[in-house]
Amino acid sequence: MWLTNSSVGRKVVMSVTGIALILFLTFHCAMNVVALISHEGYNRICKMLGSNWYAVAATIALAALFVIHIIYAFWLTWQNRKARGTERYAVTDKPKTVEWASQNMLVLGIIVVLGIVLHLINFWSKMMLPELMGVEDPQVVAHTTDGIYHIQQTFSNPIYVVLYLVWLCALWFHLTHGFWSALQTIGWNNRLWLDRWKCIGNWYTTIIVGLFALVVIVFFIQSLIK
Repeated sequence: MWLTNSSVGRKVVMSVTGIALILFLTFHCAMNVVALISHEGYNRICKMLGSNWYAVAATIALAALFVIHIIYAFWLTWQNRKARGTERYAVTDKPKTVEWASQNMLVLGIIVVLGIVLHLINFWSKMMLPELMGVEDPQVVAHTTDGIYHIQQTFSNPIYVVLYLVWLCALWFHLTHGFWSALQTIGWNNRLWLDRWKCIGNWYTTIIVGLFALVVIVFFIQSLIK
């Protein structure tokens, strides 16, 4: 099958799964912004999602996309290194502004993965997972849909604040290159539109990552003034 047997096919898989993950980040960002506006509204969203079948199905699909993206990332990196030494992502006329990111996509990706693991430990393992496992401890059950509680607990810790900001910084670099690179791979690679997608991608990524960082900073500041 050309999606696995050819370099182009593998890049297409990387691009499609990457775009799908960006769409998820957009949804997650919109959800997080609600936490800044209304604590009650955010918890209602958490309760609506919970461990309902559609949330579980979406989680499984997201996990599958994420695993596929990681596997293909390592696969392509290994093949690129084998074929072209240390050059990881061959891009025609690669602009200087993304040169560092394009050369360090794997390192940035690893940091992003570690950040996601941390995020799962701090949130998913304390919210959806207990419901799925049928935990009956009243104290645990009381907080399974209380997203605000977990946000406040996590971002009142300066260590977590720093770790999350580092993670978001790596995510920004990863996405600014990955956004336009994915669109280039699937065919939108003429000079005019490629430049436009780079600009759109930079703005889009900055807004998304900036809003995530805003949630971290705002809740940390709130924890200091209480």
